[in-house]
Amino acid sequence: MSSPRSLLRRSTGAVVSLLPQGRMLPDEVWHRRHGAIVRVAALQAVGLIVFGAFQGLSPWTVLAGGALVLAPLALAVPTGYSRKLRSAGASASLFTASTVLVQFWDGQTEAHFHFFVMIGLVALYQDWVPFSIGLFIVVVHHGVLGTLEPRFVYSHHAAMDHPWRWMVVHAAFVLAASVTHLASWRLNEQQGLRDPLTGLANRTLLQEFLTRALSRRDDVGVLFVDLDDFKNVNDSRGHAAGDQLLLAVTQRLRACVRSGDLVARLGGDEFAVVIRGGEAAARRVGDRFLASLAQPVLLDGQQVHVHASLGTADASTLCQQRSDLDAAAELLRNADLAMYWAKSSGKNRLVAYAEGMSTAAQDKASLRDDLGRALADGQFEVFYQATVDYRRQSGDSAPAGQAARAKGYEALLRWRHPERGMVSPLDFVPLAEASGEILAIGAWVLRTATRQAAAWTAERGYPVGIAVNLSAVQLASDDVLTVVRDALRDSGLRPSQLTLEVTESVLVGDLEAVSARLAQLRAAGVLVAIDDFGTGYSSLSYLRRLPVDTVKIDRSFVSDLALGGSATLLVASIIELARSLGLDVVAEGVETEQQAEVLRDLSCTYAQGYLYARPQPAQEVRAELPAELPADVPAMVAEPSTLVPR
Repeated sequence: MSSPRSLLRRSTGAVVSLLPQGRMLPDEVWHRRHGAIVRVAALQAVGLIVFGAFQGLSPWTVLAGGALVLAPLALAVPTGYSRKLRSAGASASLFTASTVLVQFWDGQTEAHFHFFVMIGLVALYQDWVPFSIGLFIVVVHHGVLGTLEPRFVYSHHAAMDHPWRWMVVHAAFVLAASVTHLASWRLNEQQGLRDPLTGLANRTLLQEFLTRALSRRDDVGVLFVDLDDFKNVNDSRGHAAGDQLLLAVTQRLRACVRSGDLVARLGGDEFAVVIRGGEAAARRVGDRFLASLAQPVLLDGQQVHVHASLGTADASTLCQQRSDLDAAAELLRNADLAMYWAKSSGKNRLVAYAEGMSTAAQDKASLRDDLGRALADGQFEVFYQATVDYRRQSGDSAPAGQAARAKGYEALLRWRHPERGMVSPLDFVPLAEASGEILAIGAWVLRTATRQAAAWTAERGYPVGIAVNLSAVQLASDDVLTVVRDALRDSGLRPSQLTLEVTESVLVGDLEAVSARLAQLRAAGVLVAIDDFGTGYSSLSYLRRLPVDTVKIDRSFVSDLALGGSATLLVASIIELARSLGLDVVAEGVETEQQAEVLRDLSCTYAQGYLYARPQPAQEVRAELPAELPADVPAMVAEPSTLVPR
């Protein structure tokens, strides 16, 4: 149950959030304005002393009035105090000068106009604290002092007889003037605080909104959103279609939040949401948004599937002893780090910030820097994993476990870092895709693999097939067809011996564009395979619409074959559908003879896995596979499921 203090703080914060707010001024601007206001306050004290002397007041009265005006500046001058405290001190000095002027002038109506001049001056702070100080001083001066000494406050009998009634009138005018000043500031500045395409808040407004929420100690969470593979839409359909997609995503994101939350577009395909209620509330909004993206977006009459990576963070992830401004920046950074963690973990998911992500991000940045030099320094290697033809192992003449000839090989990218040792493709391939390095690396893998396959073909006297993975970035490149043709020409490998593998995830973006690009590659004579099939990105019915030759069943289904049940039924369905479409089937991740037996019974065409061979450097690859693996072969390590040269 919330404490009364906590309840009061939340209630006050809710009321304050409804008030019009001015800009969160940069430090340099704020200090420049504050210095000018303090000088005006000090000059007013001197001016009042001179004015009181001309009015014929006693020296003690005049000096006391000047001292009252100067006293609050003790809070305004020290640089170690917060903005709010310093602005409160300067504002108290300005409005105290107004009350002293009224006293020195015997309550003349014209003296009260000074309050409104001060309201205009403190409006430069663009904050409610100075206006609150002015309103408080008006209430005390016009109400309390107006009751005790009405002739020094009011110049007419109606006010002298009813000082509190006239205090309300004066306070209402002061409040109205304050609201007008801040509202005018806000309206004039709106043009620089909104994203021109979506109408959402921009980064500046987001930072100010979050800073104010943290200063009120509100329980807020931040949701950071980045669309997955958005560049593919811009490249394949044009920027106009990309803008339409952003507008559609904006509508869905707005529908997932409440009225008090703030949705901002940070640029490109990045969004952020400040959500009342902390990390739990941010997670609920994120889950709703991911669910909303399950429905495709209609672009130019065609359905496009959109996915996003989301990260969340709340105030509990912040370091202590930070200013509100620094805390807002840190909270956004934490949510951003969580989002990148979600993206590197497979995309289309939500991840909450956890301690250690910052260190991991620094390590990833270092790895990204090293990646830029790896290709030139010769740190990459290509390993090869054999593919077995089950048709040669069927029948009584081919007992299980005998030595078998490799039908072909899959080329798998490896990075031997000079300091880190072997770096997992799961760690460096997403970095290569994000930086664009994957284009050069992928072209190198293609050249290396085709040359090796051509060499094996010449040595063995029969065609040796080679499979090379293409990333989504490579597939979207206009140069991919040229790169493939050049590799085949330079190596002398027949196009029919090369299989280009793309993962099912590329179908998420633009199925028609992907299908057209695959058709171009097949027209060059190469074969096309769908890798990691069955992981959920597409339906089985897509197969008949795609120009492909082979389906590779994901290892997650193969690993469950020994248990029977749904995994066996799904694999059998994929094999049967592929056979009806005239496609070959490769089962990935075969580790046990029991799995192999089930696959042979289901009439699977080919198999690949540690039961037959693990990935090896070219010099260790043999044409004949051993009947049994050494006992020290480790368990299968999953290859990355992203569409990349592995």
